[in-house]
Amino acid sequence: MTTSPSPTPSPGDLPEGFPSGMVTAEPALVTKALAEVSAIGPYFEISSDAGREDEPLWRPLRELSRDTEALRARITDYRRRLGAREDRVAASILFQGLAARMWSPVVGTVSAYGLLPATVSEHLLWRPVPTGPLPLWAPPSTMRWLVLPSLATGAAPEAGPAPAPETGPAPASEASPAFGPGIGLALAPGTGAAPAGAAGIIGGPGAGNGHVAELVYRTVVTEMLEPLAEAFRSVSKIASGLLWGNAGSALAGILRTLPQARPDLAPRAARLVGDVLRLGVLAGTGRLAEPAPGTHLFVRSSCCLYYRVQPGGYCDDCALIPTADRAAQWARLTGGPL
Repeated sequence: MTTSPSPTPSPGDLPEGFPSGMVTAEPALVTKALAEVSAIGPYFEISSDAGREDEPLWRPLRELSRDTEALRARITDYRRRLGAREDRVAASILFQGLAARMWSPVVGTVSAYGLLPATVSEHLLWRPVPTGPLPLWAPPSTMRWLVLPSLATGAAPEAGPAPAPETGPAPASEASPAFGPGIGLALAPGTGAAPAGAAGIIGGPGAGNGHVAELVYRTVVTEMLEPLAEAFRSVSKIASGLLWGNAGSALAGILRTLPQARPDLAPRAARLVGDVLRLGVLAGTGRLAEPAPGTHLFVRSSCCLYYRVQPGGYCDDCALIPTADRAAQWARLTGGPL
């Protein structure tokens, strides 16, 4: 099935919450941007096909949080496959994976091309799958992308992408871009924080373009994750602080995967991620640090509960990792003592 794209909305017809003066990106630029960002890895992938043979199977993103019975069934199935005893453990890990899926393509397109999707809850489509990253589709006939100010200067954006490296490492693996469950060290229980004096905090006033960060926050948190978190809490006994800790972890985890495929985008993405982590419900969810140039690590203020899955263990950014163990972990990741 194919469809003909409708005329691009006029620049003045902006969705609610977006400032006046923003312009709509040309369809050809959007197609190029999505193809480039999708190549980073499956969590960054968004289809921009004009039409699909399986089009009837795709649903607006808003339905992901509205169909609570389907969500309850998905959590139950996920708990069974994990071997977890509690629904809240499965709900926590499932939410973190979905958050990573929402953050990754947005951070990718903003960092690479300065493009941000508008009205995602209505026009970004998803399709149910039993396992793996949720497929996303942005039909060019309905999905609109806005051109953002420069992350570095706040000036008008350039008409094109950030320069790609001539050569570089292979694309990121199919693992979640977050410090996801099962990725990293399995440490004994304890309590600890980031190694004292190990690194400075990324982000903060003047670190990037705060207005861009606010728009990214609005697109991902307000439009996508807040309704999803409410739905998760309606079907599972899970604390909102844990869910937002998962969202912060998923966002910070992008800085472990995006640089593998696109090291040229890493500084820009790090500024953006640092600024977004200081906003709204994400503020206080953890600390983003750079213990070595180009190596970004996150220490969250909560735990995703993965340690309650056998054989369990702690994720790399878990708040429960003892200070001495975290210092040793960071030393291994950075290639030397901190």
